[in-house]
Amino acid sequence: MPSTTTQVDLSPLGLVVGHASDSAGATGVTVVRAPTGALRGAAAVLGRATGTRELDALAPQHVVGRVDAIVLTGGSAYGLGCADGVMRWMEERGRGFAIGGGVVPIVPAAVIFDLGPLGAFSARPTAAMAYAACDDARATPVAEGSVGAGTGATVGKGAGIERAMKGGVGCWVEHAPDAAVGAVAVVNALGDVRDASGRIIAGARADDGRFVDVARALARGELALPAEPAARNTTLAVIGTSAPLSRLALAQLAAAAGAALTRRITPAGTSFDGDAIFAVTPLPERDTDLALAPRRLLQLEVMAAEALEVAVERAVRHAVGREGIPGLADARGGAPA
Repeated sequence: MPSTTTQVDLSPLGLVVGHASDSAGATGVTVVRAPTGALRGAAAVLGRATGTRELDALAPQHVVGRVDAIVLTGGSAYGLGCADGVMRWMEERGRGFAIGGGVVPIVPAAVIFDLGPLGAFSARPTAAMAYAACDDARATPVAEGSVGAGTGATVGKGAGIERAMKGGVGCWVEHAPDAAVGAVAVVNALGDVRDASGRIIAGARADDGRFVDVARALARGELALPAEPAARNTTLAVIGTSAPLSRLALAQLAAAAGAALTRRITPAGTSFDGDAIFAVTPLPERDTDLALAPRRLLQLEVMAAEALEVAVERAVRHAVGREGIPGLADARGGAPA
């Protein structure tokens, strides 16, 4: 795993990222957009407990071939409304799908559930917060950990929120000689988070401080699910690439990147997770689908999964604990042995 002090630069992807955080309410919003112009996008849904907006606009067969921003937000379904702030920001700058009389910005959004217990149930990201996040977006340095949509994120909730650890936002970029692929992840999982060796580094904790191993305990019938497991778990990600992919290829890139979640979050993509992955690339001046050699796409798929793996790990390594939920970035503490 690269050093967690490394500042990630998303400029090779043609992306900028902005956050707005409600620290008191333990919620926030993260906006991913291009510095100028639009993006081409697609998405893959891995879990059943999703909350999304404008997801259909990302389907390869959809008439709209552009995306103006991706919004990752807390607040559960209430948080979807904050995307209006990004639409306003875009409209003020004439960025959007051109129609008679103006533009209609295309802003897909997805949510995590963070309505308590770290903050107030009534705290939700607002349109003003999303506007500010969009306005403040930058390629580097991108803040990670307990910020933006990761402000109220937690992991290892399969054994109950009281045994969980802090989740957050993480990002990373992988480079090839002629292309870059990166990921921005918001990790708010039912399962535990593992490092590259497979060791649990953040997740459900037993009474003695050791990790429960949610996946193993569930498989053996040793762990009873909490009363409301479907309400609290989602990992969201945006995969970006400098390669000029078609929408169909981007959809495959998003799906292939899902391997990162199954390797680093155990379990992931369950009936009680709202996991979703977006994939974007800068929209070329001529909006035509570009053919890509199969071997070339395979390389990008592997890079996407590798970038997302590191982003997931960085999300928890940078997370600061609160309200009795520890984080790996706490000044006095860290992962249990």
